[in-house]
Amino acid sequence: MKTPRELAQKLIRQWDNAALRESRLRKEAEAWPVILSIGKPGAKVLRNDTGKVRDHFQTWREMSVGEVIWERASYQALPEPVEYPARWEIGNGDEWVKACRLARIISEYEIIQRLLRESDPVFHSLLIRRRTLWLDRAAEEVLLCLKVASGLGPGSAGGLPLRALPAAGNDSKFFERNEGFLLALLDIRYDGEASRVGLEAFLGASSGRGHWLLVSDLDGSLLPFEKLRVRSSELAEVALPGCRLVVVENESCHHQLPPMKDTLAVLGTGFDLGWLAAPWLRERKVAYWGDLDTWGLELLGRAREMVPGLTALLMNRELFEAHRDQAVVEPIPVGTSAQTALTASEREFFDWLRDQDRGRLEQEFLPREVVRAALAGWLSDGLQERL
Repeated sequence: MKTPRELAQKLIRQWDNAALRESRLRKEAEAWPVILSIGKPGAKVLRNDTGKVRDHFQTWREMSVGEVIWERASYQALPEPVEYPARWEIGNGDEWVKACRLARIISEYEIIQRLLRESDPVFHSLLIRRRTLWLDRAAEEVLLCLKVASGLGPGSAGGLPLRALPAAGNDSKFFERNEGFLLALLDIRYDGEASRVGLEAFLGASSGRGHWLLVSDLDGSLLPFEKLRVRSSELAEVALPGCRLVVVENESCHHQLPPMKDTLAVLGTGFDLGWLAAPWLRERKVAYWGDLDTWGLELLGRAREMVPGLTALLMNRELFEAHRDQAVVEPIPVGTSAQTALTASEREFFDWLRDQDRGRLEQEFLPREVVRAALAGWLSDGLQERL
C-alpha cells in the first residue's frame, strides 16, 4: 500500500524527466490522466494491523488533489467486501505539481507557465526540456532573451559589435551574459546553425576574430597543406591563390569534391559569408554550393549579392526531384521573401520548396558522382572561356 508521500516521490522523479515533463505540460492528449497504483491491502495486514489499514484509508480519504479511485475486494476472513483506495489519478499539470508537494517544483512550474504564455510556441519545447538554460536567470531576463531571439536572424548585426546592438536596450553585456541561451534559442529557429558558426559570425557582428573555415587545396599544389583552417576575418583581408574558388555551405561535403586544377574550396561557411565582399574575389571564378532548401537558396542569394558573377552549383528543382527520396522536413523555412539576387528560376524553386512537406535535401546526401560531374562541368566551362 503506497502512501501519498511515496507516490509524490515518484511524481517528482517524473517531473525531472524531460520527455515526460514536455509531454504533460504541452497537454498532449495521451499524457493525461497520470494513473498511479496505490495498491490493495493484503489479507495478513488486514488481519494483524487494522489500525495501520484504517489510517491508510483515512489518509487517502483526505486527499484533495486529483481523484482517488476506490474499489472493492473480498477476503476469506471478512464477512463483507472491503472498499480500498486503488488508484490515484492526476488530471493536469496543476494537480501534478501540487501532488509533488515540493517548493522547487512549484516554483519551476510557475515560471514555465509564464514563459509559455509570453513566448513564441517555437521555443516551448526547449524551455520545458532544458530548464538549466534559464533556471539561474531572472524571469524578466529570460523573457528578454526570448524576445531578442525572436527578432534576430542571420546578419542582424550588420557589422556592428554585439555590445552595440540595440536589441537588448542599453545593457552592453547582455549578449555576453546570455550567449549560451541565445544560441540555443536561435538554433531552434535556424536548425543549429548559430551554434555551428558562433553567435558573432551568425549575426554578422564584428569581433576581429571571425569563424574558422576549412580551406581545401583541390589542385594539390596551391597550398603547403592539403587542408587548413583560416578565420573568415583573415579571408576578408588576405587573398588565396588559384583562379577558382568553390564555396560550400557544409564542411561535411569535403569527401565529395574532386581534384580540380587551379581551384581551392572553402567549406563550412554557413551564414558566415561577409568575407565574400573581399576585393580579391573579384578576380576569381566563384561557385557556390549549398543545401537544397529555402535556407540554402537564401544563403546563395546573400553570396551572390557580394559576388554578383558567382555560379550556383547543384541547386535546382530538377536535381531535387531526382533525389527527393532523400528529402526531409525543413524545420523552419525562410519567410515568404527570398533574396533579390536569386534568378527567376531560383525564386521559383524557393517558392516551390516552401510548399513541399519534405522540402529539404541536404547537400551531403547527393551522390558523389553527381557532385563531381557538376564541378567538372563548371571547371570545363571556365577553361573554355579562357580559350
